[in-house]
Amino acid sequence: MSIAAVASQKEGQKVPSVNFIMRKNDDWVTRTTADIFNNKTVVVFSLPGAFTPTCSSTHLPRYNELANVFKNNSVDEIVCLSVNDTFVMNAWAADQEAENITLIPDGNGEFTQAMGLLVDKKELGFGSRSWRYSMLVKNGIIEKMFIEPNKPGDPFEVSDADTMLNYINPNATAPDDIIIFSKTGCPHCAKAKAALKEQGLSYEEIIVGNDIKLKGLRAVSGEVTVPQVFINGKLIGDSEQLITYLVN
Repeated sequence: MSIAAVASQKEGQKVPSVNFIMRKNDDWVTRTTADIFNNKTVVVFSLPGAFTPTCSSTHLPRYNELANVFKNNSVDEIVCLSVNDTFVMNAWAADQEAENITLIPDGNGEFTQAMGLLVDKKELGFGSRSWRYSMLVKNGIIEKMFIEPNKPGDPFEVSDADTMLNYINPNATAPDDIIIFSKTGCPHCAKAKAALKEQGLSYEEIIVGNDIKLKGLRAVSGEVTVPQVFINGKLIGDSEQLITYLVN
């Protein structure tokens, strides 16, 4: 079956029945497809490999970022699947701090092959890997698939988190992108972070002196004092300006 034909053939069908051998808390455990999919709504995204560029910079992080939005739209679990062994997947999960995603190792490629999406990546030294795709599975039945087009390289056009979320609920609102530049021990920074937490807003913190130098802060904000808060690319300002923004 060609990659292009998989979606039309698989939608409406049950997911393949496979046992996944995993390592958890220094013990070997087995998780079945029945355990993962039965009586649940599950979003799956599959990718060529842990620690690879697009997978690490964009594909997994965005699903992790939008996990709460998916859950607010009746998704019980988000699963990332790759033809890697469990030790690699566990290490990648820790590296990515992907606490909202369940990473499943399809070490032997059984699930991916049964899906018709096992592809030859020998030219890269990868052996057989998964083609990049995502799918929405309800009670073990594949409702919708987004499969990347059959192009050279590693296309990433339709299996992203935002496309899946838009399918599930076109009116769903993604969280704001918030970045706070701060310094360790800064009371005004603590005040700004507390204000964000009170509003239930998640943020990424960049520590001046560790993650970025003062010159870098001045280059991006035009300021040399902390905190400096950006929301969706717009400079809001310091803690007092942030509180005013949040109130209004």
